[in-house]
Amino acid sequence: MTDASRKRPTKGFVAGLIGAAALWAVSQVTVARAEDDPFSQFPLVIHCKYNETYHAFYISRVSHDGVATYVASDRIAGTITLDGKAKAIGGAGGGSCVGKTLVELRASQQAYDLKP
Repeated sequence: MTDASRKRPTKGFVAGLIGAAALWAVSQVTVARAEDDPFSQFPLVIHCKYNETYHAFYISRVSHDGVATYVASDRIAGTITLDGKAKAIGGAGGGSCVGKTLVELRASQQAYDLKP
């Protein structure tokens, strides 16, 4: 091998770098969109039945890692992510929302989005 051929990257190496750069760019666009207006990704209200009572859970915050927190009266709350399932915060709380995804909550008409 000559000195010039040892310094020149192979076509496969260059293609790999381009592919990795493209994946990184796509991931950054997705993160940027979610961070631009995180509240637009989640419903404003989710209603659930807990202990024979219906509760309206209002979005309270969205953390930097994409976890939305919903709160209701009686000091009960829950969390959900865009691709995860609803979870109760604290206590043995259950209810008709726990374990459902946003898609399932919207399909069962338990989630209400803010329409402009």
